[in-house]
Amino acid sequence: MPVVVGLDNGGTSNNATVLTLDGRFLVDGLVEIPSEVRAGPEAAVEALARAFDGVLARAGVRRDLVRAVGLDTPGPASATGVISSRGSTNFAEPAWWGYDVRGALERRLGLPVTYHNDGNAAALYAHHVHFGADAMSRSSVCAVVGTGLGGGVVESGRVVAGAAGMAGELGHVHVPLDGLLAPGQPVPTCACGFAGDAESVASLTAIARNLLPYWLSRYPGHPLAAEPPERAAKLVRGLGERGDPLAREIFTQQATALGRLFTVAANFTDPHAYFVGGGVVEAAPEFRDWFLATVRAHTVLRAEQAAVAAFALVPDRDTAGARGVAIAALEAVRAGVTG
Repeated sequence: MPVVVGLDNGGTSNNATVLTLDGRFLVDGLVEIPSEVRAGPEAAVEALARAFDGVLARAGVRRDLVRAVGLDTPGPASATGVISSRGSTNFAEPAWWGYDVRGALERRLGLPVTYHNDGNAAALYAHHVHFGADAMSRSSVCAVVGTGLGGGVVESGRVVAGAAGMAGELGHVHVPLDGLLAPGQPVPTCACGFAGDAESVASLTAIARNLLPYWLSRYPGHPLAAEPPERAAKLVRGLGERGDPLAREIFTQQATALGRLFTVAANFTDPHAYFVGGGVVEAAPEFRDWFLATVRAHTVLRAEQAAVAAFALVPDRDTAGARGVAIAALEAVRAGVTG
């Protein structure tokens, strides 16, 4: 059975999967190796090639059966896989700026490569898992809360890329802050330079940079005050799972911001489903259910929209990127647009 391979490139690791042309994943769970992105583009492309060879060996599939490869990387990047000329958090070295990672991998492997950024890949996977056989006739919006806020827009089963490939950068959509911020809370700022965009509230960076400093001033003596800011930010979710009042204030603000983001999306795309991914997917069931319900409560839909819209979490978070780009590669093969 011919296959496609999905390669998920991250700041520290590559994950890979194998998908048959009839839609069966041959690998369960993570198949990870170091991504080597800090060593520069050439080393990183070689690491992707090793991930490709390794997952084929793991699945017991011959290389000559591979018809195409799907690749995702952190954004921002163009629709054709050229890393932003301004770089990004994971591609800070100047050698990466403007680098065509998709083209380089295609030349290295001698196979057609389909590209998406990691947020779009997760959005595509969530869409296809949720809708199954109806995926190609449905639409969705996905927000993935991580170090930043990624995501994607899917229409008729395919990612909306946009003219420059940067559609679905939901983190940099401005959301109304009136009623979201507490009295005296400063307007949050984003690393991109915006003030009051979704990522400035709903991201790990936002916790460390904007939310935690304010809420620690309202909870004097809280144990997190003794921790370095980056470590404290990573501890907030565990406290939120245990019902810590300060942590719940932070996550209420994040869920509210996502709800307002989805309200904007509802008036632009009117999707069938709204997906939330990121660390909340890995949290305890009570917490993640509470978080998703809070997002839903702050998403303002018309009665007609509410009657047909679904809210769900991105499944299989750790493998969603590789599986999403494998699906994209499979669709490209089926459409005859590879090679």
